Amino acid sequence: MANTKTTQREYFTQGIALAKANGKDELAKFFESRIELLDKKSSSKKPTKTQTENVELKNLILEVLVNAEKPITVSEIIKTSESLADLSNQKVSALVKQLVDSDEVVKTIEKKVSYFSVAPDTDEVV
Repeated sequence: MANTKTTQREYFTQGIALAKANGKDELAKFFESRIELLDKKSSSKKPTKTQTENVELKNLILEVLVNAEKPITVSEIIKTSESLADLSNQKVSALVKQLVDSDEVVKTIEKKVSYFSVAPDTDEVV
């Protein structure tokens, strides 16, 4: 069994249950207010600069794949686009994996080499 850390939300939820079981309504309200603060904090997060840049890079990768006549490798993706030429193979691989995970790109493996193409239901670049 994997050891996982208990989150603040889990501690506060347990605290609410214990406080209510012992008739400590003020303490339960305190824990509930802490959970509300956690909700507010997580909903106010906006994408970082890197995340915003990655969206643009993924769109460039999709554009390259849309224009490719056949499935191509990560190295070929980098060579095809001047905008991607300065990126490392690892960076482009990570971005392509995100596209594969979101079902926008299809990965095929032939003789231990990974080839990528646009998923059949993805018609245009987002």
